[in-house]
Amino acid sequence: MTTDTLQRVTRESDLNTAAPRTPGIFLPALSLARRELVRFLRQRNRIIGALATPLIFWLLIGGGMGQSLSFAGMTGDSYIRYFFPGTLVMILLFTAIFSTISIIEDRREGFLQSVLVAPVPRSSIVLGKVLGGTVLATGQGLLFLLLAPLVGFRFTPASFAITLLLMIVLSFALTALGFCLAWRMTSTQGFHAVMNLFLMPMWFLSGALFPPSGAWIGLKYVMLVNPLTYGLAGIRRALLLPAPGSLDLPGPSLPTAIIVSVVFAAVLYWAAGVVARRPSAADLH
Repeated sequence: MTTDTLQRVTRESDLNTAAPRTPGIFLPALSLARRELVRFLRQRNRIIGALATPLIFWLLIGGGMGQSLSFAGMTGDSYIRYFFPGTLVMILLFTAIFSTISIIEDRREGFLQSVLVAPVPRSSIVLGKVLGGTVLATGQGLLFLLLAPLVGFRFTPASFAITLLLMIVLSFALTALGFCLAWRMTSTQGFHAVMNLFLMPMWFLSGALFPPSGAWIGLKYVMLVNPLTYGLAGIRRALLLPAPGSLDLPGPSLPTAIIVSVVFAAVLYWAAGVVARRPSAADLH
């Protein structure tokens, strides 16, 4: 055997025995996100529940309590208009958070364990789950946003683009928050308990039902540090861009709301990555 032939055989042997290449970050992430979308579309009860529940809240609270409340010069139809952005944020919250329940289900079924031992980084798992929940929440929110003209909101290209941007950022942040909560849990019952204890008050104190000006002094400070307050205020101001004087409410400006929401999303995504990299007792179940 000549020297050239021997070197060629050696190189081919090295290639055959080399470690397999990892698929990178984005391909596994997109695959996991697509899996979330397919699972959601196959469960029609989730589609109906995520959209119908906030819609009923909007009609009952906005149409019923709006006739009995009077604050900031709003009664009746103006209150149901005020409550519209809060209902939109509720849809984003419900869809984004509930989408992360799949983490608990995947762990129980053994799918998550198989993904964890695959040659993909943990950041791919986080990105895939968060992207899937973001798309689902934003899509559900867009369906509800079609009702905005019924309560007097008019869109311009700028107002629609800013509203959509804030919806995507909030959906991303809330899905990352749900990831942090669901990753260490082994039961959906515990997840629901935490959601009712923590996430619903977070929505109540975001200005969805009442503006900070009408709250107790202690609640005003809680609403001020609540990141969801800024996302909701940004969506409300974006919807009012074509007619800013029609419902001029106090609160953070639109640039401030966008900046705080982006920082909120970035911090929660970073926290989700940290949680996913650390060993958890749930991995033993």
